[in-house]
Amino acid sequence: MFKSASLFGGDVMRSFAFAVAYWFLSVTYSFMALVLTLLPGRQPVKWIIKRYTRRMVQAMRVFAGIKLEVRGRRNVPKVPVIFACKHHSWGDGFCIYSQFDDLAFVTGDHLEKYPLMSTLLSKLGAIVVNNCGGIEARKNLASRSADAAKDGRSILIYPEGHLNAPGTYRRYRSGVWHMMNNFDMQVVPVATNLGLFWQEDRYSKTPGTAVLEFLEPIAPGMAKDEFLTLLRDRIEARSQELISEATGKPLTPSVLVTD
Repeated sequence: MFKSASLFGGDVMRSFAFAVAYWFLSVTYSFMALVLTLLPGRQPVKWIIKRYTRRMVQAMRVFAGIKLEVRGRRNVPKVPVIFACKHHSWGDGFCIYSQFDDLAFVTGDHLEKYPLMSTLLSKLGAIVVNNCGGIEARKNLASRSADAAKDGRSILIYPEGHLNAPGTYRRYRSGVWHMMNNFDMQVVPVATNLGLFWQEDRYSKTPGTAVLEFLEPIAPGMAKDEFLTLLRDRIEARSQELISEATGKPLTPSVLVTD
């Protein structure tokens, strides 16, 4: 159901409680992670960030009344893959990162403007690319993705490169296609309806069951346009079905948003 019970009554109280928990967890775990960057290797930082994402998913349930349901785990191969995800809110990252032990993720270089964040991202093995795109961004994506693939790590990428409100999408970018073929890795599309409950441009949170669903993998070797169309259609169609399932409203196609 779209609405569900919560320990805290009312949207204002519930959203305030979650905001407090969000910032408490973020500040606390960020400080611990930065301290752990002083230790050799990636394991200490990886461990604390994994705990951080799991605690955030718990906070979503306890304070905001947002329960996470994960579907389609049978579609995730036992080998490293590229997860191409729908991006509704910052909550998407917490939800998927909490499901795996060692996940490289693609992020924009805007995060590096925060103090010490560059060091933390490096320790995590994050794939940081220029938000403006272009040839240099593609080269950087290829280089850092190669490191993750060589280490046998799965990679998380948001092919739209932008947050989108539920029911909308942006043009799917070709970086995921290049990664798939360069490293001979399958792509697992990931659909979600999390934006119904945690929408980035709204302070209030809505209780309910958010679904994160892994879809049938796509094997490398397809032509670029064919692949991007297939990827977009799978993610958008299933995300819209999940939105319809949660709201009880008729199924409608997602709408393209142009920059």
